[in-house]
Amino acid sequence: MVVLLILIPSCVLFRALGFAGIPAFATWQASTRDALSLMLVFTGVSHFTFMKDDFVRMMPPSISWPRALIYFTGVCEIAGAAGLLLPEFRRAAAYALIAFFLAVLPANIHAARAGVTLRGKPATSLWLRIPMQFLFIAIAFWSAR
Repeated sequence: MVVLLILIPSCVLFRALGFAGIPAFATWQASTRDALSLMLVFTGVSHFTFMKDDFVRMMPPSISWPRALIYFTGVCEIAGAAGLLLPEFRRAAAYALIAFFLAVLPANIHAARAGVTLRGKPATSLWLRIPMQFLFIAIAFWSAR
């Protein structure tokens, strides 16, 4: 849920800056793409903080080396965020992020079903998590256009 509190207000703020005359945010597409990048930096960095232990608990038991995978996914999120911001890498980053969002969905489903907590609060419920993943996929796809 926190990710939506980053994504939506930053998108609106970026678009407001576009209306104020800042060319980088002149379109909803650019503002939404940059908001997704900001959200991904936030979530990616969190994989290297005290939250990494929460993320390890999110992993289905069948996953080998969950802590290493948490670090890897954090790097993927940060790299994807950077790629979206660089026009020459934007399309590749968007498609890689689409694959990433699909790949991490099982961990999110497991976390919701197993009652895993993040910072002491329950993981996002499936009724919200699954649509959120598809929102992220849609934004990444739109960014590639």
